[in-house]
Amino acid sequence: MFVPAVFMRGGTSKGLFFHERDLPADPAARDALLLGALGSPDPYGRQLDGMGGGISSLSKAAVIGPPTRADADIDYTFAQVAVDAPVVDYGANCGNLSSAVGPFAVDEGLCPRPDGEALVRIHNTNTGKIIHARFPVRHGRAVVRGDLVVPGVAGTGAPVRLDFLDPAGSRTAGLLPTGRPVDELRVGADVIRASLVDAANPVVIVAARDVGLRGVEQPQELDDDTGAMALLDRIRRAGGVLMGLGATPEAVPLANPKVAVISPPDAFRTLAGERIEPAAHDLGVRMLSMERTHRAVTVTGALCLAVAARVPGTLPWTIAGGVTGPLRLANPSGVVVADAVMEQRDGAVHPVSAALLRTARRLMHGHVAVPSPQERYRA
Repeated sequence: MFVPAVFMRGGTSKGLFFHERDLPADPAARDALLLGALGSPDPYGRQLDGMGGGISSLSKAAVIGPPTRADADIDYTFAQVAVDAPVVDYGANCGNLSSAVGPFAVDEGLCPRPDGEALVRIHNTNTGKIIHARFPVRHGRAVVRGDLVVPGVAGTGAPVRLDFLDPAGSRTAGLLPTGRPVDELRVGADVIRASLVDAANPVVIVAARDVGLRGVEQPQELDDDTGAMALLDRIRRAGGVLMGLGATPEAVPLANPKVAVISPPDAFRTLAGERIEPAAHDLGVRMLSMERTHRAVTVTGALCLAVAARVPGTLPWTIAGGVTGPLRLANPSGVVVADAVMEQRDGAVHPVSAALLRTARRLMHGHVAVPSPQERYRA
């Protein structure tokens, strides 16, 4: 079976983009289609029989349809497809892939825009939140070429500004789901201090020193540390229970919450070999998503940290020293800058919006081949 699709890069992620009208309405049939298109599950972890790339940031899909809210131009549903398991998780949004949604909508004629700066109002159905995407349009199509460098992406591209409006409480009760800037998580015999913050996506934030890490580890180095990864997953699940994302640690989904391991500024080398000095950033971060270390930093994770760093008492606020402006986040691919607009609401600080810049590009369009279950698994 062949299904119309567009293959796009958004920030440091890639994924298949579908019109909602081209996919089955039945949830089980839709999930089966997405698994087949991306090549999951693959016990070898490479997704060679599909369009996936063997890691979480390259095993994604976006479903775009008509808006179901008056303050939006389109609906966007993000699907995180597990690499080695038959799982499609809708419990989170992908901020990187969000940067490709507006250009996709313009290029596909869903949201025609005149030349100049376009605004596309996106309703992310995963979180129920609105994202404003602003990007240049020329001759009725999204501009691709530009001078913006995104750490982790070779070359340059046209900027896509993403503003996540009222990002608090994307999947939980609010910005601080427990009402506290720091919680103590009981993980076996240990007690780990963590900030549980939900802005754009829920994130369990821990200090590298509290989990036996330096904070400058490369992704593969951290992934290979089975003891550290097991501890971080237990921390993630314990935090997920307190955030209300699962009644038990086992019930906490894979996609959310994410884990951010943060550290004070320190010198390190990026995956491309560039040396990053302490003076070039405010906070170091190693972000874990889908039980793997991200090779850069998730957009929603960066936005959540930018918000958390403005909330007195949280670990990012303490370690970054009370940053009052844009937050410079050092990650394995370089330095990402994220900002947040805050206000006082009901006696507490609250995010009005959180923003950063990405680039996006259409890589291919046509039809993706989707094998039937009988074709994939016949003897």
